[in-house]
Amino acid sequence: MKRRFILILFVLFALVSKAQETQNIGSQNGLPGWYKISILYPNGKGKQFDMDYYSKRHMPMVAALFGDKLKGYSIDKGISGRTPNDAVTYLAMGYFYFEQLSDYKEAFGPNVEKIRSDIPNYTNIQPIVQISKIVK
Repeated sequence: MKRRFILILFVLFALVSKAQETQNIGSQNGLPGWYKISILYPNGKGKQFDMDYYSKRHMPMVAALFGDKLKGYSIDKGISGRTPNDAVTYLAMGYFYFEQLSDYKEAFGPNVEKIRSDIPNYTNIQPIVQISKIVK
């Protein structure tokens, strides 16, 4: 009986671990077939970007607004262009991951004004948005 109980616990632990692994993959990179919304903030003369506000306030706020439809998000901070000596092309890049494109549309639509109204709190840059389907 004791061995059976330990075996059941082991199987449950393995299942939970696998589910967490899948969730972590999705929240960091997305999965094939998912949709990635990329928000790019190009560098240029007079451009400003507050990474601290963006990473600690704006992106978590947007993630909360998107709710369960959002499968994960990530943030990149640009450090250089094509070579380490080149000026940074994008000061920052944010990414949102959704299983279905319709999930993004349903999550973004009702929240668009709240999201846009927060942009001046961290940047004077007009972001570029790209919607992609993850292939690999």
